[in-house]
Amino acid sequence: MATKLADAQNLISDLISRYSSHVDYLMIRIEEAEGTDILLRGDKVETLSEGISVGGHIRACYKGGWGLSSFNQLSTVKERIEEAIAAARMVGDETTLLAPIKPVQAVCSLPLTGKNPRQIPLAQKKELCDRYTELLKSVDHRITTTSVRYSDSSQRVILATSEGTLISQSWVDMEMRFAATAKNGETVQTGRETTGSRKAYEDLVNLDTQVQSAAQRAVAALSLPSVKGNTYTVVIDPILTGLFVHEAFGHLSEADMAYENPDLLEVMTIGRQFGPEELQIFDGAAPEGHRGSYFYDDEGTPATTTQLIKDGILVGRLHSRETAGKLAETPTGNARCLNYHYTPIVRMTNTWIERGETPVADLFTGIKEGVYARNWLGGMTNGEMFTFSAGEAWMIRNGRIAEPVKDVTLSGNVFQTLADIEAIGDDFYWDESGGCGKGGQNGLPVGCGGPSLRIRDVVVGGEI
Repeated sequence: MATKLADAQNLISDLISRYSSHVDYLMIRIEEAEGTDILLRGDKVETLSEGISVGGHIRACYKGGWGLSSFNQLSTVKERIEEAIAAARMVGDETTLLAPIKPVQAVCSLPLTGKNPRQIPLAQKKELCDRYTELLKSVDHRITTTSVRYSDSSQRVILATSEGTLISQSWVDMEMRFAATAKNGETVQTGRETTGSRKAYEDLVNLDTQVQSAAQRAVAALSLPSVKGNTYTVVIDPILTGLFVHEAFGHLSEADMAYENPDLLEVMTIGRQFGPEELQIFDGAAPEGHRGSYFYDDEGTPATTTQLIKDGILVGRLHSRETAGKLAETPTGNARCLNYHYTPIVRMTNTWIERGETPVADLFTGIKEGVYARNWLGGMTNGEMFTFSAGEAWMIRNGRIAEPVKDVTLSGNVFQTLADIEAIGDDFYWDESGGCGKGGQNGLPVGCGGPSLRIRDVVVGGEI
């Protein structure tokens, strides 16, 4: 397979030279991928597969119009290039605006710190899933349904452009998801855990405590009272902070959302105050070792770290070359595609809120009645509005964590919620479980991080 890609690299370099004069910009991206997918529901094996794919896509731009063509046979590359060029010339009627970047020639691979999952036999991966299934089931007889999912993938991408960029980049990604549903009469509760890594297969083999906690939370919730719906001061843990900064704020920072929506662009005005002076928010693929990390994005722009909010003020947003060109800003290396079937769009990488200075214990001080929420069960966003379900929660009474409760959902407007942050904890946690969805490209690996937060006036849904 490596020989095929080496031959392909020579081929696409020749084709770029031959066709680049026909359009303003031409890019060829070729990808080799192999991976494993296992899904167990209870004792039933729903998926047990390994696969290899080779394919690519061509992007051509002419007078601001884009043509895209994908392929899975290298012998058809020439025809696909001509299709992409014809489409771009058919729709282009403006000016091509791509923020400039320096051409790059590079060969790079994200380093592993342990075993490569592609070198682990399929049977051994299945045994791991079986062991975790038995752990989930063994927690309590009221566990009625379990699911364990394992996936890994190894990708190598070759990217060539008419501007002289030629990059070969490779990485390995892994993820596991666990769920357990407990039932007692008509009461049904579910606990979930997810983890991922771009470092080592060993990161997935010692998760017994995490796996069991999913089932334990489901069982415990059967006998818990529901929270009384109200507006509370809440304290959220770093995992919920990571979910919040990614889902509620991060997507609004993706510049394609803004330049296609004048109203949102007005709201997301650089220099606007969004939160307290202590609030610092970042996104970037440059930090090493996270699931959203890489050296170059899918346009060949180097990975960066972009500060989005500084001292509570909006100072940046995430860009592809096109969005940066249209908004006269600097590309940030956030053009990503899930695989060769899709065109790169603006996507988050690793998104986080910087740790603060408030000791975590002090976040609860002075709260007469509030809610402490940890982990996540699910959630959704709609523009600037969000609703998240906590994996577990407790009431806060007179500054102390009190009785556990269930069915806790946190809702609000992201901009008002940022403004209502009262304190930022001095802890921090990276959550590597993220699989982001946008534009039909679901499951793109990302990282999320942050400290615990104290937020006033949060709408908490529950029992009325």
